[in-house]
Amino acid sequence: MRDTRESRLLLVLLIAIAFALITVDIRGGEDSPVDGARQAAAAVFGPIENGVSAAVDPVGNAVSAIRDSGERHDRLATLEKENAVLEAKLGSDDRNRSRLKQLDKMLKIAGQGQYGIKGAQVIAIGAAQGFSWTITIDAGANDGIKRDMTVLNGDGLVGRVTTVGPNTATVLLASDPDFTVGTRMEASDELGFASGQGDRPLRVELLNGKAQIKKGDRLVTFGSQADRPFVPGVPVGVVSRVDPSGGDLTRTLYVTPYVSFTKLDIVGVVVQAPAKNPRDTVLPDKPKPTPTPTVTVTVTPSANAPADGQFEQEQ
Repeated sequence: MRDTRESRLLLVLLIAIAFALITVDIRGGEDSPVDGARQAAAAVFGPIENGVSAAVDPVGNAVSAIRDSGERHDRLATLEKENAVLEAKLGSDDRNRSRLKQLDKMLKIAGQGQYGIKGAQVIAIGAAQGFSWTITIDAGANDGIKRDMTVLNGDGLVGRVTTVGPNTATVLLASDPDFTVGTRMEASDELGFASGQGDRPLRVELLNGKAQIKKGDRLVTFGSQADRPFVPGVPVGVVSRVDPSGGDLTRTLYVTPYVSFTKLDIVGVVVQAPAKNPRDTVLPDKPKPTPTPTVTVTVTPSANAPADGQFEQEQ
């Protein structure tokens, strides 16, 4: 277009119209009368602009991509850190809740049996002391722990203290083959000796070979002279199998211990024996038997069946 007076007037007119439209659009805000036209233009020309921009400005696109990638990476790293902190907190809370539950059960047993206990945490397992079934706890002579003290947790008998250091002690678990404890049957008072068998049930030899024992019967510790190494009344386990007596002087039982020896964390050392034998009061409540459903069958007589006393005799 040549630079004429008409062309200059047209340029000025177009500029004035453009400023007028901008002013109307700004004052209209979200209800601008030109908003519909702008959206339609964006729908038509937007893809074209993106394509042209990608073709003519690859450097700008690369810089933008790197910048966005960095921002996304920073956001991702921040979220990962926050998630790690949250997971650690939740994990710690779960562990603390589990420990509080264990401690609560142990204190309940101590209260029922009137045992004076010193709480401790398991810090090592038997591999540090050889091949025996032992644990190391974080309480020792400085905490009043002595050799041949009973160790229990919220489920029952854990073992006895064998070695004591200033701040730690070693506990021989009831599952160890060298472990033996005097036992008493609930209610019947039949006496015996329980021995560990590793990861198998405890083996109990009853002194009375004719004792009437059945699966599900329960045992507690009988207790030792002067209450060491064992105090009386600590739950030991439940009879899982009874060998036939066969006329022997003793009778052999196999007992599933209450304590899970592979999942020990919080334990208590009995530093003060009860004033009197708690007998069976520390045993957990017996599980309630599951009721057997009763099926009632109702027979409905057929519509074609003859009434009582109205049977026809075949000729």
